[in-house]
Amino acid sequence: MSTSPLDAPTTTTRSADESGVPFDAHGIEPIPDGSRDCSPWELFWIWSGANIAPINWVLGALGITLGLSLVETLVVVVLGNVIGCAVFGVFNVIGHRTAVNQMVLGRAPFGVSGSILPGVVQFFLTMGWVGVNTWVVLDLVLAILAKFGVAGTLWLDLVVAAGIMAIQLGLALYGFYAIRSFEKYTVPATVLVMAVMTVVAMATTDVDWTLSGTAVEPGDKVTAVTQLLTAIGIGWGLTWIPYASDYSRFVRVTAAPRAVFWSSALGMYIPTVWLAALGACLASAGSGSDPSTLVVSTFGVMAIPVLLLLIHGPIATNILNLYSCSLAALSIGVRAARWKITLIAGLVASAVLAVFVEADSFAHAFDNWMVSILVWISPWAAIMLVDYFVIRRGALDVAELYLPVGTSEHPKYNAGGLISLAAGIIAGWAWQFGLVPVMQGPLATALGNTDFSWLSGSVVAGGLYFLLARRTRARTTVR
Repeated sequence: MSTSPLDAPTTTTRSADESGVPFDAHGIEPIPDGSRDCSPWELFWIWSGANIAPINWVLGALGITLGLSLVETLVVVVLGNVIGCAVFGVFNVIGHRTAVNQMVLGRAPFGVSGSILPGVVQFFLTMGWVGVNTWVVLDLVLAILAKFGVAGTLWLDLVVAAGIMAIQLGLALYGFYAIRSFEKYTVPATVLVMAVMTVVAMATTDVDWTLSGTAVEPGDKVTAVTQLLTAIGIGWGLTWIPYASDYSRFVRVTAAPRAVFWSSALGMYIPTVWLAALGACLASAGSGSDPSTLVVSTFGVMAIPVLLLLIHGPIATNILNLYSCSLAALSIGVRAARWKITLIAGLVASAVLAVFVEADSFAHAFDNWMVSILVWISPWAAIMLVDYFVIRRGALDVAELYLPVGTSEHPKYNAGGLISLAAGIIAGWAWQFGLVPVMQGPLATALGNTDFSWLSGSVVAGGLYFLLARRTRARTTVR
């Protein structure tokens, strides 16, 4: 594999260990070896911190909402995330090998300018997630205050939301080293809190292990299983793929690829399955699917000091969203200071926050959000994997990714990649069965209202790209 042209240390390569928590001056250029001081264990805490959050309780509760039994929900979450988190781990390995952020890596299969489209989607995606996660924090805080008799008002919502957003923006502006340190020192404590909460919840909640769900007809049961598998089984790990290399590129060069894979895959899998299982158990007792309802109804007044610590979870997630948002903007050619990009992201995220606050059912709104994301992520991820491991066999010339059009081996637009992506998105939509009519494709309705959009999109996109890329390379070799 070709090496990065920026391997030699520069004035910005001072390690975090030597200077405490330095400001991250890196942009989208390959991270020099001297700046790559993150350990696999620290990478584990980064991804764990992003997923030890109350929002993941909704993942399990959603299965009950869709009409599945408690056991069925747990099986889908446990097995589905094995696949999703494993694929996520593979993308972390690619980032570690190349030291390049995720959206710039897309220039290889899609072209220098062709990669702008996925970059724009990722730019808005990260801002949307900030709004979703902030909603959970806001909902929990207001529920806590209500226990003290403080009624929620518009001004109270604004003050709480502004305070949370300020913390998130501050950490994201400082960059990777601040994010790494925040997760490293705060996540272990959060894990302990979650462990205590889990024990208390299971001891005080009348979990209905015999809950059979509401979907009696076999066809309805299959529909609910595939929807849950798409939204929070396999789908949860896949939705984090566009972020993967943004952080694994900082892992030290001497770290083994296997260590990078397991630290990232397990960092995603353990908290996701853990909290989803807890959410499903709480929902089986009739606590509903709203995050604050799940917590307050289970823990009562005891939840007040605990939830103050759990606010950490969504903040730990949003600092990754805001940081990756700035990288996505830089990757598509935006020329602006990172703080300006994050401020814009905060404004857009606030609009998304307002939409979710007005939603009648957060669980249903969340499912719609997840399903719409996977329609493009699954085919995009398949193309990325085929290009790197099959077409290039892991030998990506990093320097070529940064050369101008005309001097780089990568064209302005890679027709094969873009055509495959379009075909994959269409195939994904065709076998998608969301909760609203526009997200219910003809193939899904014809096959018993099943949802295998992640599978159809990835197979069509990856297979077509393989054929087109092989044909293009064959022509180039002949010439």
